[in-house]
Amino acid sequence: MRAIVCESFDSPEKLIVSEITDPSPRTGEVLLRVEATGLGYVDALMASGLYQIKPPLPYIPGNEIAGVVMSAGPDAGDMKPGMRVLAMPGRGGLAEQIALPASACVPIPDVLSFEAAASFLINYCTAWHGLFYCGRLSEGETVLVLGASGGVGVAAIDVAKAAGATVIAAASTAEKREACRRLGADHTVDYSRDDWRDELKAVLAGRDLDIVYDPVGGDKAEPALRSLGADGRFLVVGFAGGEIPRIPLNLPLLKRISIVGVNWGGYIAANPAQSRPVVDALLDWIARGKLTPAAGECFPLSEAGVAMMKMLRRESIGKTVIRNQE
Repeated sequence: MRAIVCESFDSPEKLIVSEITDPSPRTGEVLLRVEATGLGYVDALMASGLYQIKPPLPYIPGNEIAGVVMSAGPDAGDMKPGMRVLAMPGRGGLAEQIALPASACVPIPDVLSFEAAASFLINYCTAWHGLFYCGRLSEGETVLVLGASGGVGVAAIDVAKAAGATVIAAASTAEKREACRRLGADHTVDYSRDDWRDELKAVLAGRDLDIVYDPVGGDKAEPALRSLGADGRFLVVGFAGGEIPRIPLNLPLLKRISIVGVNWGGYIAANPAQSRPVVDALLDWIARGKLTPAAGECFPLSEAGVAMMKMLRRESIGKTVIRNQE
């Protein structure tokens, strides 16, 4: 079968398609035909050797997949050939087939395409965990999403709007801000400007800013934190901007605000039983039309490296998806 095999940590543009042996399902496993694989910023960093966690080489990138059950090993439970499922295998998603535990597979609702199913799981679970568990979001509150046009930001917009929040999307180009408005943001701000806090204040029009959802970090973090109202929550989601900010700790004290780390992967590693309830709640909202996950730009398997480079240059809008159909 065809797969993207990362042999060394280097620029993703050097990744190529290789031919490897087809996998076979063992006891308790199913064999999936991978139809679509969602890529995140972490995938691109990891392949580049720039992420804090480095998997053993060689490895096949890709942690979010959607596909069809081809066959099942013994004791695979209710998983049957022909079922449409999504899963988070850890790695191995950038391939035509994958064998993984049947217990890791979740049936895909009819309303979701393979591309949408592969694009929602990590980002939407992170948004749900961040906004509700870490951020205690209530209906009617106001949320500022930094880096709002990326896959992480788009999921936060969708979840926050479904919860009844007012959403302000911060993005650096007119194209990205227009995409955020189409995706449901109530307002947008251009946070590439030096005076973007003034634009934010005008949008707030005297209302408190309750939550900042920050997957960017860098020099955008402190101005956003300073914009929070009393009892506001600053959610640290990631550092796509490349620089880890250093926040003066007198600010949370004087402003009476909280800084909370959002680490969905770490949380479910420590509390594995908490994963499925969140996934089930998200799928219920999707089935009821409250959430509308959608893939961003789609690439064929042969252009997975091109897609990763686009993410590293922060040129992508929405969640990047790799399709196995060329």
